[in-house]
Amino acid sequence: MLVLSRKIDESIVIGDDITIKIISVEKGVVKLGIDAPKNVSIIRNELLEDVKSANIAASQEIKMDDLTLLSTIIKK
Repeated sequence: MLVLSRKIDESIVIGDDITIKIISVEKGVVKLGIDAPKNVSIIRNELLEDVKSANIAASQEIKMDDLTLLSTIIKK
């Protein structure tokens, strides 16, 4: 992991087309501005972890009766 120190209004560049700028630092919270192409997905890690957890929980709730019913429907 690369660790950098930046001040307000300073930036880092990733690759040729992603820029991350320090917008503000207040009460231990750093606000970042990210300039990236539209095809680059940007998501907060905690949201990604929530989605993963929800998907795992949903996959463990499947009942055998539900799978049997689904199999019957598909065969029709």
